[in-house]
Amino acid sequence: MRALGLLLFLVAGAALAQAPSYQPVGSMGELMIYIIYPASDALFYIEREPPKTDVQWNVIRTKALMLAESGNLLMMPNRARDQGDWIKESKVMVDLAATAYRAALAKDMDGILAVNDKLADSCIACHQQYRANYPRRAPQKQN
Repeated sequence: MRALGLLLFLVAGAALAQAPSYQPVGSMGELMIYIIYPASDALFYIEREPPKTDVQWNVIRTKALMLAESGNLLMMPNRARDQGDWIKESKVMVDLAATAYRAALAKDMDGILAVNDKLADSCIACHQQYRANYPRRAPQKQN
């Protein structure tokens, strides 16, 4: 019995030693203002100044990667508002931004444009649920 107790103690100690230690630096507002909004805007408004050079495509790739990884930041233990819709929408953000990143690697403007509406819808759904005073969409009229 002592051996089992010692084994459990050692396993628990090893698990704690390997557990990542996160140190959030910025607030949720700072993440949005300084990282997420500029990265998403680069994708949402890509048609205003379409990238033509390798340098411009590198900027788009960087913004798409920042946006995808920002979704992971939103799921960190001290940032996630809940384990339901918050996590779901954050994962959607990661998946769609990763798709945009792969499209940017291929210099595929149509690939980026194909995910923009879905990405914007995901952002809006999250903001409507979690951001105070965010405007609500009017219901769509059925024909």
